[in-house]
Amino acid sequence: MQVELLEIRDHLSRFAPFDGLPDDTLDEIARQVEVGYFKAGSDILRYGETISELHYIRSGAVEIYRRNGELYNRLSEGEVFGQFGLLRGHKVRLPARAIEDSLIYFIPGLLFEQLCEANDAFADFVEAEGQSRLKVEEPQGKASELMKIKVRKLVTRRTVSVPLGTSVQEAAQVMTEHGVSSLVILGPSPNAAEASSLQVMTGITTDRDLRTRVLAEGLPLDTPVDQVMSPNPITIQADDSVFEAMLSMLRNNIHHLPVMYRQRPVGVINLSDIIKYESQSSLYLVNSIFNKQSVAELQGLVPDLRATFLRMVNEEATAHMIGSAMSGIGRSLTHRLLELAEQRLGPPPVPYCYMVLGSMARDEQLIVTDQDNALVLDNRFDPRIHDEYFLQLASFVSDGLAACGYSYCKGGIMGSNAKWRQPLRVWRSYFTQWIEQPNPETLLNSSIFFDLSSVYGEAGLVESLKDLIAQKASSNPLFLAALARNALNRTPPLGFFRTFVMEKDGQQNNIINLKGRGTAPLTDLIRVHALAVGSKAQNSQERLEAIAATKLLTEDAITQLRNALEFLSIVRIRHQATDLLEGREPDNYIEPEQIDANERHNLKSAFQVLSNAQQFLRFRYPGQLPSRPL
Repeated sequence: MQVELLEIRDHLSRFAPFDGLPDDTLDEIARQVEVGYFKAGSDILRYGETISELHYIRSGAVEIYRRNGELYNRLSEGEVFGQFGLLRGHKVRLPARAIEDSLIYFIPGLLFEQLCEANDAFADFVEAEGQSRLKVEEPQGKASELMKIKVRKLVTRRTVSVPLGTSVQEAAQVMTEHGVSSLVILGPSPNAAEASSLQVMTGITTDRDLRTRVLAEGLPLDTPVDQVMSPNPITIQADDSVFEAMLSMLRNNIHHLPVMYRQRPVGVINLSDIIKYESQSSLYLVNSIFNKQSVAELQGLVPDLRATFLRMVNEEATAHMIGSAMSGIGRSLTHRLLELAEQRLGPPPVPYCYMVLGSMARDEQLIVTDQDNALVLDNRFDPRIHDEYFLQLASFVSDGLAACGYSYCKGGIMGSNAKWRQPLRVWRSYFTQWIEQPNPETLLNSSIFFDLSSVYGEAGLVESLKDLIAQKASSNPLFLAALARNALNRTPPLGFFRTFVMEKDGQQNNIINLKGRGTAPLTDLIRVHALAVGSKAQNSQERLEAIAATKLLTEDAITQLRNALEFLSIVRIRHQATDLLEGREPDNYIEPEQIDANERHNLKSAFQVLSNAQQFLRFRYPGQLPSRPL
């Protein structure tokens, strides 16, 4: 092959969708390519003209327009255009103009059609001209079973139940007779409109309850089972996925989950039912966490935590699945540390709730993380009498988390900091002031503290704060505008021609911070919209569902944001997994030259989605442009 043709083939092979084609196909394309040169400002395609070639940008830059003259897309080296017209009657639908001196390869239409026929990936790529090609990939391998299999498939026997008032001895006899480890307790429906004879689930009791609440406490055998049951148990619907069941168990630290169909219990699944479907189980790890008796023993589980992360990546779980599992493990470590702290310090002098913030609260935590947490105390808290107890408790937990790989927060956002160890009334005044009188410091606090979730203690304390945020933020446009301005401070790393804008971190050159320039600004703008619609959801994907329900954003915009967040997150996760496997400390920095052409292309698309979403935020909150974007 001539040197000129080799040069064409090599150039094509560096860019999607050509990078996935075999060598002999690339050779054939190179043989048929013709070359054209266009000066800056000259038209390449005019609307309605006949088009007979696919256009490939060898060098330069091209703008694509809609029929009404509105800018549709801006393309640079390695990108293609004209396929929309080729696929629709060989008429130009999207005009194109060179905005730099440009060299264009023309690939004949007949060859283009043959490539589409023979290569599904090539066809899928070109059929989305100018649109985001990002898609949320369905989980594969073992992970897919968790997402696809319905909980009802795990129910192998009918619910075993007894009525309220049954003695604990009779309950134990029923469990033994049926060979089950849990028992549903039935009672009359509290709904007066329903038939008085209708029996509904009022509680559940397990082997463990009988051991710890009856035998260990020395209760008589005729004690009514309703005195030792867990009332109003957490349940799951029969058509929910096994993954959702796993999440519920992780989040609530429970081993038995009643399965409901039309408000009626149809069975109970337990930990071992789920573990069958999650061979390298995060649930198994959580179970181990609650069996550990010291910080040193918990620290010994760090290799298991990393191994669980790697196995989920290897099983091709989605970023949502991995983030949820890692957050569940982090919550469980925190929960167990609090139990150990109370064992050491004695019972708390007043009720409290330990809340986590940021990525753990959003169920989006990965393997590289620090700790953001705080204490919400009952209003009877008297610092002169009670604060020493809670200082020791919070310090014990923070030190324990640090020992387990969750580094201390550099900004001091931890319960061990007196400012973030306050009674509910003070938290309410904090949040009210942040919303009603925002300033740079409180806006930064809002972006951290307004992602919050209870982990241990009186969850109602944190729930009341969520209610306050949802109510006050949605009715305060000045706060939302200021928060939007903050959300625009971090821009995606895309240049004018959709080229990457690289960074340096002192040790590495030509890198992109996937968190700082990708997932973080995405979650920031999703938070602004979620607060605007009064949503109390914390997870970004759930927030998008809440936003979609209000029609604030179009269905297409919601889908693009969902896909961009998932894609950026999974690239970040895979990068961290590679770091772990190669013995490096995982970070958030990738080198675009080290990833394949298709992923590089999708990365640009994801950043473009973020850029477009930020433009909408500027439009929605005009006059709030940042003075100098980063």
